[in-house]
Amino acid sequence: MSDDFWLLHADGASLGNPGPGGAGAVLYDESGQARAEISLYLGSRITNNEAEYQGLLSGLKKALELGAQRLQIRMDSELVVRQVLGIYKVKNARLAVFFQEVKELLAKFDRYEIAHVRREYNSAADALASKAARKKPTGAQAD
Repeated sequence: MSDDFWLLHADGASLGNPGPGGAGAVLYDESGQARAEISLYLGSRITNNEAEYQGLLSGLKKALELGAQRLQIRMDSELVVRQVLGIYKVKNARLAVFFQEVKELLAKFDRYEIAHVRREYNSAADALASKAARKKPTGAQAD
């Protein structure tokens, strides 16, 4: 990791695809210090790809909130990475909404890089997403 880049590991999980979903992200500052861990329950009928996008979105929002200007992103979702890079078209209408929000957030960074990594290199974000997907919602929650 370059000295002036923050690092974001993001992931999503769906138990059943669609099923209960969770988003996870870990954000490190330019010195390698973990600055945020995110684990969000997403609802009871979420696809894996929707969860992957929401993991990325939650990490991007937190990075901006904490003042990151340059960001390296690592995800084990080849689909999301290739869509963000423009290699794959976004054909699913629900994913297109998430994709548009991702592009709008990425435009706020001075520079970003995104790359696909194997799942074992994204284990912290994966664990946070899986933990969130297994959470039972408390109180009334619309899905």
